[in-house]
Amino acid sequence: MRFDEVPKPPAVEARPRGPRGYPVPAITPWVDEQPQFALTDYERSANCARRRLCSVCGTFIPRGPVWRVVGATETGAIAEALAAGRPYRNLAPTPEGPGHRSCMLYASMVCPYLARPNARRGLAAEQPDDLTAHVVRGAARGASGAVAGFAEYEFAITATRTLFRFLDVVEFLPHDLSDVHLAELRRELAASVSPEGEPPPPVASGGGPAQDGR
Repeated sequence: MRFDEVPKPPAVEARPRGPRGYPVPAITPWVDEQPQFALTDYERSANCARRRLCSVCGTFIPRGPVWRVVGATETGAIAEALAAGRPYRNLAPTPEGPGHRSCMLYASMVCPYLARPNARRGLAAEQPDDLTAHVVRGAARGASGAVAGFAEYEFAITATRTLFRFLDVVEFLPHDLSDVHLAELRRELAASVSPEGEPPPPVASGGGPAQDGR
């Protein structure tokens, strides 16, 4: 499926676009008026962590569950824990921040790294170590993935990066090809529309383009 055929959450629709038309995530840095999709901006990621903002659309995540797209290894570990009736709690930190359910369903289908099992990652870690080597540029995602909801997240902001940990799985939507989430995304967007037929206005992250747009 072409990325421009995937329905966008309203706050994603409002994001600035890159040269090829992709909405620019809230954590993406800009250099010379161009989005650097292969990188995660430290300050933007830290701002999202502190203010509980979606890493995709940059608007507030209400109290309650948060979502992220997980790769093959974590998908397998979650599936095994759920099948055994055990709680799942991965204490390994990741630089990938949380987001709204609709935004993560959308990102799972649109981001080239997330949408195809043989894609190679576009996120860069400037100084990978044992904690973050699994998400550096060029790391293959594996044969499966999932959109997972978690009861809460924790974060730590160091001098050079922002790291997250996610606690207590509340929803698990595995996939091989993430196109299977299209119907679920449409249902989620339909549920978010008000009785008058308009989506509720997004809660902006504040600060204008310098903080949330470009």
